[in-house]
Order: sequence, then C-alpha cells, then structure tokens
Amino acid sequence: MVDDPGAVLAGRRVVLGVTGGIAAYKAVELCRRLVDLGAHVVPVLTEGALRFVGESTFSALASEPARTSLFDDVDPIPHTRLGRAADVVVVAPATAALLGRYAAGISDDLLTATLLATRAPVVVAPAMHTEMWEHPAVQGNVATLRARGVEVVDPEAGRLAGGDVGEGRLADPARIVDGVVGVLARGHDLAGVRVLVTAGGTREAIDAVRFIANRSSGKMGHAVAGAAARRGAAVTLVTTVSRPVAAGVERVEVETAEEMAQAVLARAGAADVVVMAAAVADFRPKAPSPGKLKKRDGVPEVVLEPTPDILATLGERKPAGQVLVGFAAETDDLHRNAAAKLDAKNVDIMVANDVSGPDAGFEVDTNRAILLYSHDRGLPAEETPLVSKGDLADLLLDRIVAQREKEPR
Repeated sequence: MVDDPGAVLAGRRVVLGVTGGIAAYKAVELCRRLVDLGAHVVPVLTEGALRFVGESTFSALASEPARTSLFDDVDPIPHTRLGRAADVVVVAPATAALLGRYAAGISDDLLTATLLATRAPVVVAPAMHTEMWEHPAVQGNVATLRARGVEVVDPEAGRLAGGDVGEGRLADPARIVDGVVGVLARGHDLAGVRVLVTAGGTREAIDAVRFIANRSSGKMGHAVAGAAARRGAAVTLVTTVSRPVAAGVERVEVETAEEMAQAVLARAGAADVVVMAAAVADFRPKAPSPGKLKKRDGVPEVVLEPTPDILATLGERKPAGQVLVGFAAETDDLHRNAAAKLDAKNVDIMVANDVSGPDAGFEVDTNRAILLYSHDRGLPAEETPLVSKGDLADLLLDRIVAQREKEPR
C-alpha cells in the first residue's frame, strides 16, 4: 500500500465510469474520495446508471460536469478526447453487461467507447448478484480483461440487493481507491526493460495422439506477461496455451520442452528479466511412436528420458544484471523444496507455488506462494496469503523492480 495516496493522485486525470447497478450510489463516495485526494475526476455515466443516480450529483462533486452521451456533447469525438487525456479510467460499479461488452470490444455508448479509445491503465470494480458473478461467461470475461492488463478490484461478500447475501458486493470505495493508487504508483516502472516470460505446461508425445503433460493452465505466466506489459516492459511470452495476451506482448507458441528450451535460450541473453513460470516436463518418452498405439497390441513399454533443464541452463548462462525468476509448484515442504532449487539453479527469486489445495495453483485464478530470494540478497522469505494471480504477478514485478535498482547494469 502506498504511504501517501494524495501524492500519487494529485493532479492526475481520472475518468470515472459508472454503470447501471444498484451499487452506483457508492460511486458517489468514490468520486468524493478521489477529488479529496487531489485527483481531477471526470464522471461518465451510462444510461443505466442514470436510473440509479443523478447526473447533477456527480457534476456537483467532480472536477467537471458529468458526461452521459456520445452525441449530446459539443465535442464531436468525446470518447477519444476522454481516453487520450486520462491518466487512468475507473469503472465502478462494473456490471456484467459492461464487462462483456468491454471484453468483446463493443463500443455502444460513451463509456465503452472511451475504454476502447484509451491507452491509460484501466481499473474495473465488478458488482452484481452472486449467481451472475460466478457465471462462467462473466468469469471468462474477467479473465480476458485481466490478461489484457486490466486491474480488477474483486467484489466482496456481503449484503446484496433484495436482501440476498453472498459474493458480488461492490468493493469498499477505499479498496477501489487503493487499486487506482497502486496502478498509478507503478506507472511505467518497467519502461524499456526487456522481459521474457514462459507459461503453460509442455506436452511430450507418447504416440501420434497421446502425450505426457504437466497440469498447468498458463494463467500465472500470462498474468506476469500482461502485468509487465502494462508497466511498460517490452515483453516476449513463450507459451504452450491458447490464452489471450495483453496488447504489445510478443507471443511465441511452443509445445514440447525441447521447443521451449530452444525458444527461451535463443532470447534469454538479450533479456533484462526472465520469468520461468511454465511447468516444463522433467521427462519425455525416448522413442515416441509416429502412429497411434493400439490397445489390442497390449500395454506399451514407454521408456522415459530427461528433458532439458531450462532453468538450470539459464542460471549457468545468466549475464550480469539479469534478474532470473523460477517457479516451483509444490504440494508439501514448500520452503525447503523451493530453497533447494533456488541454490541449485542460480536464480535470484524463486516462487514456491502451493498447488495442494483446490483454491490455488492449477486452473484457478488464485495462488498461495512463498517468495524466496538468493542468499546474497539477505532478504527473508516472503509468504503471501491467497491472492489473485494478477496481484501475485504485480507483487513479483515489484520485487524485480526493487532488485534491479540494487543491481549494477
């Protein structure tokens, strides 16, 4: 958390989008808090928002009169002007409809047009009933936006409209302000930095249709790549999964450990930061069958051989000043197992990822982790609670930035 939010927000231009949900009334408090901290707030209210809150309320509290339409403004292209001038765009509450239109690139009102027209960071704070928030379509849209670098301030559990209780309540305005401040404080602290990230699990062929694979969705690596791009880095992502990537990220698709090794080692020497978040198979079939093995022929004898140890090779070749990060997916003895890898593979930061529970690790959007630092740094291990993979990505990048500031380059 930033010690002085006012120092970050003072004079910054914030476009505050308000959509048509009952939680729109809380956006009034959010607007007031942002203005009190020195931000220049420009409210943009959707037609739905006007059913819950008044245009005059925001015009009275904000730094400029509220905007409500693409066509009723004296400016013929208000969305472009708003998007270009913004330091950050905040949408609170963000309804399921808004999230879906934004994820799909549909601009049918002033707010969605502004979101598509801006290159400023975007913060969305969803709010809706529990059933809507948990719907796969909504979660898919949120995942897409996160992958593109959008900061999502997750809703809270609590009382909802109609007397219901559950997850989906708009985050407290103070939490949303913290999210905005965090985005602005990070700014472009990785501008000009070349970051190489790996993601997903490799697949090693047994025959023409079967393979050995690691259980990895690629969500963590893609989150790191998106967060680094949002912070100004030139990002190359070597991935095995078909997930969306943030704008500006160079995508390199691979499948096997050997292909990943070739792609990574060819690029690592020029990188300032390498983050090995992929789950690379340790073994592969020595002689995969070119055709499909038939069940009628009996159980095949599959002889395994080691795959290239990409992280160890990176550690051996690491140029001066480069920050090398490894990930260790563990089910027990996280600290001890990750510390052993930290020492053996000459990495600067090892992220021990707890994959033993249903709410962290593979496939889900949250992680528990321990960050360990090489012994010559003198930094203690840092344990995180259950956090989103996006939040863990930004925490990791914060530590990378701090380490680069101490390194001679």
